[in-house]
Amino acid sequence: AEEINKVYTKAVFWSRSYCILTCGGAPLSVLKQYIEQQKLE
Repeated sequence: AEEINKVYTKAVFWSRSYCILTCGGAPLSVLKQYIEQQKLE
């Protein structure tokens, strides 16, 4: 975590307009549901 804090000074890794994530083989429907839920938060 300390290495990440040196590179990323903000509290988040992404903005509302851009996100990188791994899905570990999750079905596309689950990913879509997750992304849609993020819009509500």
